[in-house]
Order: sequence, then C-alpha cells, then structure tokens
Amino acid sequence: MTLQNAKLKLDVTSEIGTLRALLIHSPDSGLGKVVPSKAQDWLFEDLVHLDTMRKNEYDYYIKLLLYFLDPDKIKGKLVLVDAPAADRNFYKPDSADFYASDKVIELQTLLADILEDDAIRKKLTASVCAIEGCSYRLQQQLIDMAPVELAKVFISGALHKDEMIFAPIPNLIFSRDIGITINKHILLNKPAKKARSRETLLARYILFNHPLFAAYRDNILELSETVQHFLRPGENHDEKTTLEGGDVMVVSADHVIIGCSERTSISGANEAIKLLFQNNVVNKVTVLKIPHKRDYMHIDTVFTQVKRNMWVLLGSLAIAEAPTPEPEPISWFADKKLKDKPEIVQFIKGQTKPNTFDCIEDLLTDISTNDLNSTEKVEFVYSGNNQFPFDAREQWTDSCNLLALKEGVVLGYDRNDHTVDAFKAKGFSVIHVTELLLKFENDEINPQQMENTLILMPSSELSRARGGFHCMSLPLLRDRI
Repeated sequence: MTLQNAKLKLDVTSEIGTLRALLIHSPDSGLGKVVPSKAQDWLFEDLVHLDTMRKNEYDYYIKLLLYFLDPDKIKGKLVLVDAPAADRNFYKPDSADFYASDKVIELQTLLADILEDDAIRKKLTASVCAIEGCSYRLQQQLIDMAPVELAKVFISGALHKDEMIFAPIPNLIFSRDIGITINKHILLNKPAKKARSRETLLARYILFNHPLFAAYRDNILELSETVQHFLRPGENHDEKTTLEGGDVMVVSADHVIIGCSERTSISGANEAIKLLFQNNVVNKVTVLKIPHKRDYMHIDTVFTQVKRNMWVLLGSLAIAEAPTPEPEPISWFADKKLKDKPEIVQFIKGQTKPNTFDCIEDLLTDISTNDLNSTEKVEFVYSGNNQFPFDAREQWTDSCNLLALKEGVVLGYDRNDHTVDAFKAKGFSVIHVTELLLKFENDEINPQQMENTLILMPSSELSRARGGFHCMSLPLLRDRI
C-alpha cells in the first residue's frame, strides 16, 4: 500500500506537543529468529515470542496511535480488525487490508515504495549485499525481486519464510534510534553497534529518496567521522563518532539535549552540536553524560517528559545522596554515587563559557521554567516510586521511557506497578489500553479531550527487548506548545 503521493509536514519542537505524525515499524519475522548465541550481539537481552508480541502487545499500540492520530482508519472497525478471519491483515504492510496511514507511518511501506525505482533498487541492493557479504549471484537474484518482497528480505533477513540469508535487524522496532526530528530538520544517527548498520542504511535511502520527505531533503543532517579517523588506534568509545536517537531530546524549539551514554560518544555529541549550530537548527545544546552501562543505554531510559512541569526519571541517577558527617573509611576508596554522578554541560551558540548543572533535576527544572515558561512548580515522578529495589527493577523495564501523545497523556508498560503508584500520587488517572480502546469505540471518551492520564500497555514480550514506547516512535510532527 503506497504512500508515494502523501504529503508530510515536518516539525517537532518539544517532547510533549500533541503528536500528529510519526514513523514506526511493527515487529517483523526477524524478531522471531533471534537465537540465544546471538541475542546480545543483536542487542537483545532475551528471546521474544513473536506472535504474543504482535497480537497481545504491539497491535494495541497501533490501534491506540490511530485513534489519536488518524481515527478514520480505525473508528467503527475495531471488531472487524480483531476478528479471527482478518488474520491480522490490518497490520501487515504487504496486505491489501493494511491500514496505510500517512500519520502512523510504517517504515516497511516507505522502503517498498522507494524500491519501485529500478536505479534505487540496484544501488540499495548492492549496498546491503556489500554490508552482508553476499555473493554476486544472490545480489542479482535480489534485484529481480518484487519491491514489496525485497523490502521484507532487507528487514527480516529471510529470502523465503524459513531461509535466512543474513542476520535480521530486530532493533528496527525502535524507530527513534534511526534519527530525530528537530524543528524542520532530521538528524540521522550513527550507530555504535554493527547490528544496527543495515537499518541505518535503509533509513538513509528512505529519507533521501521517498517523495514523502522530498521538501526536506536539504534539512537532513548526517554526522561525519572526525578527520583521519581511520588512523586512530584501538576502539575507544569516546573517540568513535556515534549517536543514536534515544540520546537526543528536543525539549524546546531552541534547545536539544544530547546524552553521552553506552551508545552515543563524546565525539558524536561534538559533531552533532557543530551540525546543529552551523545549520541554525537550535542555539542551545545540553550534553548529559551518564554512565556507560547497559542498565541505562540511552538518556531516554533515564528520563522522559510528561508535562511542561513534570518529568519521570530514575532517582538513583539524579540527585546524589548528601555526604555523611563522618563517612566510613571505605567511602574514601569507592564512592559509587560520586562515580556514577552524571556530568551536565550546556553550550549556547556564540557564548564562550558553557553553563553547568549539578544534577538532572536542576537541568529539567531549568527547561520547564525558562525554556517552556511553566509557572507551575516543577514535579518529578520517580521510577519505582523511588523505592529500592523497585526503582532499578522498573527502570530496567522502561518505567522512564514514556511517549507523550499530547501534554499529560503518556504511554507506559503495565508491569511497573510502583511507578504507576507514583503517577496516581500526582493525581493522574490510570487506564489500561484494552479498556480505553473500547471506550473510544463506544464514544465514552474522546482522545482529544483526555488530560493527565497514564495509559498502560501490555508488556510481557516487548519489555524483553529493552525499549519502551519512546524508543518505538520517531515523531515527525507535533503541535507547537
């Protein structure tokens, strides 16, 4: 189902403006082919059950997005969409019954669209085959495939249903990491892990060649390596130029946060700042350096925004504990709190000396007050209600990785019970998506009129992949706030 003639407006100036369009990728067959020996190489902590992930979890995400962003595609059809005879065709990009929204946009559809062009199909096939070490004959075989089928091969790694010709790219469901929309620009990523190189290549071809983005091609920003990078010895993380979308947050029209983490290097942040300033995209960039740990991965696993004056975050990585008057002797040798304390430096275009912040709360309070002009007291919802061990347990299952559909209406997993309690204590309504969809369908609730609500999403399989709904979204258009 083509989007060749669709029109797109690109503009994201916050994390909380009403969401109007985004890029997603539904779980494909490649996720069902992750094996234990390669799981960590492919950035998965565990094996997932694909059918459960699709039918019992991700499909609810699609339906919810459509009710908010493109209701004509779903309203009045809920029973038909979920009927056993429908066989999930509503969710399959290669089906005639696919929802084909130009607001909830499936990456596989865009890939199939650009593969209709013979020249692009040949160039992209050659590029993929070069990355994957394919034979020349296999390359010719792929070029001759139908675009829809070839798109599935590039994503799943399977030539036919059960014949794998190269590795899957299971992380494509985390569409946030391929790039980030900043105002009317898109900053493309430069991944830290080899497992994500093919998805980055596909994203570049889509963004530079699909008609949907034609008006914005000059606004696509690509990071380059530092000069003579090929002469660098070793594989020092901070020296490699890497950047992923989960480490970039657009907190206001003129302010971007970039995290230096397990996946984004100092060099990557440096090159991104230069690009953003040279192209007059923003005038202020804050670099937030967090520990290089799998626990955190990206800054959006540590905090995300809920409202102008409200954020959800991991308390143990935020305000440090006050020092005791008479510390024990061991504290002189190993102070974990001090070791893991984030470093926060803010760069303003044209200003020689940067600003610094002592903790994440101070930075977020400054954003709410000075960038977003909030007159209300800035509030924090802490992972696990800031109780050990639930703070760390629930952060691991993405209690801090929430997607705002509009200001104050956010999606999170239903397994993070103590974080849910923290939201309730702040006066938020909490409702499970299964109940909410029925209320939408029966006109008991209008999505556009919802306020201060945490929508709980099923999470037994999706959470195994170590990503929440902030990760599973690449916003293209939000209302300005």
